[in-house]
Amino acid sequence: MLFDAPLTRRALLAAMSGAVAAAKAEIGSVVVSEVRRFADAATETPVTRLTDPAHTSLLPAWHLNAATRRGHLLLYSNDRTGAMQVYRMDLRSGEARQLTDVETLHPRAVAVLPDERYFACAAGRALIVQPIRPGHPREAYRAPADFELTGGLSISSDGRTAVLIEKGASSWRLRHLPLAGVNATTIMESAEELRDPMVRPGSSEVLYRAGAKELHLAPSGRLLATTEGAAVWSPDGASLLYLDTATNAIRTVDTVSGADSLVSTTSRYASFGRNPDASVFVGASASKASPGVLLLLRSVRRELELCEHRASDPAQVMPRFTPDSQRVLFQSDRAGHMAIYVVNVERFVEPTD
Repeated sequence: MLFDAPLTRRALLAAMSGAVAAAKAEIGSVVVSEVRRFADAATETPVTRLTDPAHTSLLPAWHLNAATRRGHLLLYSNDRTGAMQVYRMDLRSGEARQLTDVETLHPRAVAVLPDERYFACAAGRALIVQPIRPGHPREAYRAPADFELTGGLSISSDGRTAVLIEKGASSWRLRHLPLAGVNATTIMESAEELRDPMVRPGSSEVLYRAGAKELHLAPSGRLLATTEGAAVWSPDGASLLYLDTATNAIRTVDTVSGADSLVSTTSRYASFGRNPDASVFVGASASKASPGVLLLLRSVRRELELCEHRASDPAQVMPRFTPDSQRVLFQSDRAGHMAIYVVNVERFVEPTD
């Protein structure tokens, strides 16, 4: 029987420091593929789980870009290091890389910028802009000492400006920030809680939620809709699409006339998204008997179940299309912690540019 020679104090310290270094992930650290493919039990549709449910992975907020236009790169937040950090995944190989090493990341406030070379994320009281490929981060904005960022973030369609929500001791405010670094300005301030900012495409106006239900347009403060459900702009910004949870329907309101009309009834969606031309919707059903992820064809108002999400909170599934409309991403805690899943839909949905 062979025995190892006893470790010297120097060797022991070196081994311990090496173990600590190995345990501490750093920017650029590679995560080998955690991809698992399976057939959905309800529909037999092939589903791919992209991240390991042993730790938590989260998609950005439903209105923020999570993937590049060709759908090859995905940005998400993960806590494998003990703190939430931003990761970039190659959807072709499943390999991921850690992009940030920040304190107090707001995991929903992560967005691929329109040029697809950079992304923005909110961490602590700062908004950071950083290359998606290796590069140095830049602090684009820091909230003043008497305010803090809430994690509410929106990026303009041209990528030049961001809108943030800040909370002070007794008020919330919408802040407009040119990403080039010019001073931020306050759009509006309220004693009521503000959430879910969304810059209107082609405009400086911003949608926001006041309290739990009221969707207003800043800076005018005009009320557009009242709902607890999610909302998204139409591609041209001429109308707002929103989920009316009271009637289980997707509705649209014209921003000029205020006319509100039915788009389609749904199978009790708890969250939803649209493809880039708004011809197809994807929703997460709140039905306990049939907790599905469903496609809804707008022209014929017809649904197709892709798979089950089986999430404990259907509102957190937040399904969305990749920019080319060929995949649907969603998240679920069906197997443990929240993990990210993807389903190919090229058989049902035309590609978009």
